[in-house]
Amino acid sequence: MITANFQGIRVLSLESRRAVETAKLIRTYGGEPLTAPAMREIPMNGDGPVMEFAEALIAGAFDLVIFTTGVGVRSLIKTVSEHMDREQFLAALRAVKIAARGPKSSSALREFGLPIAVVAPEPFTWRVLVQAMEEKFGSALTGMNIAVQEYGTSNPELLTALAEKSISITRLLVYQWALPEDTQPLREAVIALAHGHVDVVLFMNAGQVAHLFLMAERMGYTDALYEGFRSTLIGSIGPSTTEGLSMYRLAPDFEPTQSKMGFLIKEIAENAEELLKKKRAAESLHVSERAARPISPLLTGDSAAVRSELSGVDFLHEIGSRMAASDPLHTVLNRIVDFACSLIQCDSCFVYVLEDNQLVLRASKNPHSDLVDRLGIWLGQGITGWVGWHREPVAIPEKALKDLRFQRFKNLPEDTFEAFLSVPILCRSKLIGVINLQHRKPYYHTEHEVRLLTAAGYLVGAELERARLETENTQLSDRLESRKLIERAKGVLQRDFGLDEESAYRAMQRESRQRRKSMREIAEAILLNDDLRKSRWSAVGQAEENGASSDA
Repeated sequence: MITANFQGIRVLSLESRRAVETAKLIRTYGGEPLTAPAMREIPMNGDGPVMEFAEALIAGAFDLVIFTTGVGVRSLIKTVSEHMDREQFLAALRAVKIAARGPKSSSALREFGLPIAVVAPEPFTWRVLVQAMEEKFGSALTGMNIAVQEYGTSNPELLTALAEKSISITRLLVYQWALPEDTQPLREAVIALAHGHVDVVLFMNAGQVAHLFLMAERMGYTDALYEGFRSTLIGSIGPSTTEGLSMYRLAPDFEPTQSKMGFLIKEIAENAEELLKKKRAAESLHVSERAARPISPLLTGDSAAVRSELSGVDFLHEIGSRMAASDPLHTVLNRIVDFACSLIQCDSCFVYVLEDNQLVLRASKNPHSDLVDRLGIWLGQGITGWVGWHREPVAIPEKALKDLRFQRFKNLPEDTFEAFLSVPILCRSKLIGVINLQHRKPYYHTEHEVRLLTAAGYLVGAELERARLETENTQLSDRLESRKLIERAKGVLQRDFGLDEESAYRAMQRESRQRRKSMREIAEAILLNDDLRKSRWSAVGQAEENGASSDA
């Protein structure tokens, strides 16, 4: 029988709400607990959104309500009970279908006698929740108005998946995550991890991951933190937390058989010694291989610097080749999207071009045929308009839609994404456009990334302006040519039918509408017919002249 024992190694817990219980369990299993609360739950400012939801629910605005946490259930009912009749609100909840993400939310709902139509099975991720609802409701899901109680932060993947399968989505955030009031333990945890003073780190939710890296970024320890993780055993409580780790390019070394705190600590204690030995042996081998390789002048410094230097060379080469290619506008725009996404891995990229005081969406990483070349944003409107007006970059690591400058647009699921980076495209100090990158999950852009994308905005500005002017010149030439053809066609109608100029133009407009052809196409048809008629008469006249010569 395997005995769970950490053998005295140092185990870091970032848990806040159950910090005492976590430390006690680590100590019970022979570990040395290091506790650094990474987050605190705080209620949303004001009761307005909660009461708006309650009133809409009572009015029958929702068909399905999804609860994601037990804390959220209890906070919601407590807040509503302070402002209206509690039984009336609970009766309204019983009248709709309810889905629960896991056992904690299910338990809280049962405390209030609320029936649950769907419970997500293990591992309680948003994916299995959506799958369970599809299996339960089938095609009826597409006709539902859905409300989602969120936990600490938005889950863009869940919101996007639901938006594609329902009539409407209403977000209800009853509390949010923030850094702890006393950040000193978290700062000390960052330093301990960076210097290899931690053997095992336990993550209980994705928010702990995000806040650990937020603190490391503020301290200038991000690269050192990554280095420390090379020799530290990473434990994740389950798939949702593992997804949070993946956003920071980390993979857990261990997940428990059940997504519970007790299982995580017990099972990782059983395996810690062997897993830690393997991880550190692999890291030692990796370090030895790096040391044995010949060092070129370019490959000096840490790996991040190497990647930056190499990408910088590629960066300049790529932009130079694009400027020499003289491609048309949309080709240049699509290359800018591809290039920006290669610089910083992201879930969405938009390129806006300034046209008559409006930033018009001209290119997108994700397909938006209904919005590209149609959506326009005034200077100063939303974050994009603010960047265009001030010609300064904006980087928002999480909760972008809560930014006071943020403005939502219809049919843009990217509006639910967490992180937002926007930089201006300039040419000779003149605004040409704006590049936006978005991330579904919180993403903390480094100063290097912001500067790199900003530099890209400066360098592609000249190429984009050239392509735009060439496109405008081509369009202008086409318009002039069309005008000439229309004027000639009007003259034909005036000559053949005795019409004045205005009547001839109206006749062409009428044909254009009825046949669903452009005015240029109608004009070309009239002129072609006139040319054919002239050719026919010319041929007839030539034949008559030849006949007269034969008679003579």
